[in-house]
Amino acid sequence: MRTTNLITDGAAAPVEAAPHLPPPPTRLTRPALFLDMDGVLAPLAATPDAVVPHPERTAALRAATERLHGRVAIISGRTIAEIDRIAEASAASASGVHGLERRRADGSLHRAEAAPAVREVVVAFEAFARTRPGIIVEDKAVSAGLHYRGAPTEAGAAMALARELAERTGLTLQAGNLVVELKTPGASKGTALTAFMQEPPFAGAVPVMLGDDLTDEDGFRAAGALGGFGVLVGPPRETAARYGLADVAAVLAWLNAVEDGA
Repeated sequence: MRTTNLITDGAAAPVEAAPHLPPPPTRLTRPALFLDMDGVLAPLAATPDAVVPHPERTAALRAATERLHGRVAIISGRTIAEIDRIAEASAASASGVHGLERRRADGSLHRAEAAPAVREVVVAFEAFARTRPGIIVEDKAVSAGLHYRGAPTEAGAAMALARELAERTGLTLQAGNLVVELKTPGASKGTALTAFMQEPPFAGAVPVMLGDDLTDEDGFRAAGALGGFGVLVGPPRETAARYGLADVAAVLAWLNAVEDGA
């Protein structure tokens, strides 16, 4: 399967897999796959809406879901609406906004009630962005994101503002790849994975979480606690993941090769 276009369209140059993390096996006993979106299924882009659907990604997700009898879910910081846009609704099970939204395999949806302080944070983030070209504010209703990929020199100021607002409002600070988010407390990618594992078709399977940044560490730990493992995508760092893959192309190649060895 050709994956080069998916990597070069707005993506950074491929990176080497962490040398201390071998690639995950492709033959597993009843695996359940939990996949982050940005940096894992899709290349990172300058703005959130610059990530678009790609036929190879969609085909790989649909084929893996069929082979694994529905045991595939996307767990992302994006909203479920954004997950569906990019993945072309190829994943019946999905969790958005770091666990604050979750759609079960049967289509039923759970969404946390937004903390009132999120509106205050959106206003503060928008005021910050007005005088700083390249800064993007993302309002997800249950959280607010401040993207500074287009203005990396503002990283220190963005983080300082987010920390001050988190302390004042009690919202949870979630740092990502050139983005910081303040979200309604009480959920994470780890809680989302754990909830999926209590329901069909995931119950009794071996969870495998693929992620690339610090927001995925909760998912890695949750997978390990339930007898599975994490897969770190991208450059080496301290992580709870047991295996590594180099980039999005490597993820899609593995996704096309993984099979149920039960």
